[in-house]
Amino acid sequence: MKAMLFAAGLGSRLRPLTDHMPKALVPVAGVPLMERVLRHLQEAGADEVVVNIHHLGHQIVDYLQQTPHTGLTIHVSDETDHLLDTGGGLLHALPHLDGPEPVIVHNADIVTDIDLQALYRHHIQSRADATLLVAQRTTSRYLLMERANLRLRGWTNTKTGELRPEGFHPEDYDVEQWAFGGIHVVNPSLIRRMQAEGLSGAFPLIPYYLSVCHDAYIHGLALPGHWFDAGKPETLREAERWIQQPIANSE
Repeated sequence: MKAMLFAAGLGSRLRPLTDHMPKALVPVAGVPLMERVLRHLQEAGADEVVVNIHHLGHQIVDYLQQTPHTGLTIHVSDETDHLLDTGGGLLHALPHLDGPEPVIVHNADIVTDIDLQALYRHHIQSRADATLLVAQRTTSRYLLMERANLRLRGWTNTKTGELRPEGFHPEDYDVEQWAFGGIHVVNPSLIRRMQAEGLSGAFPLIPYYLSVCHDAYIHGLALPGHWFDAGKPETLREAERWIQQPIANSE
């Protein structure tokens, strides 16, 4: 199984921690965020992972060179000169990701015990082009998915009333709001489609999914488990408290 770990972010929400350290190396309960993701991916069956780098990326390279990861081949996708966002980062890494098998994509700041292998299996069984981990969680930005099968149809910002894609009318579908969990599985064919459409440089992935969801099968899957966006000080502390409480982890 191939995987992509997004580790190139600036980590602005975690300053001043990230003034001298990339977000991916910020420790949670003594272990860098990136290391926790790598272990989780390997437990799910990943044997090849691409890690993208930008802000203080040399520290990530040094860490990977100094830390053994037996059974795991790790490639570095260098974005030092220009941060490419999630869509551009995935496209830039295509030489390492291309092939017949789907790719599991994971943000470095997500701490979770959710069954990634179950997400991957479901993606294959559903024959989707992309499967997004989703949850019923309070936020201001929601994916709008059909109630019957969680097929992606649109997106909304409940604070501003913005809707995407252009021309989308929620009343045309029986949709409900779901929050994206920063983990998804994508077919390399969809990444090649980005390339064929002439996309390049920096661009975000969710707006791209929205632009093609009318004909590409992109849907969501909710799975049980603990989940934390550890990219903010308060949620980083929440993740740390959870990790340090064995009773909570065994529930």
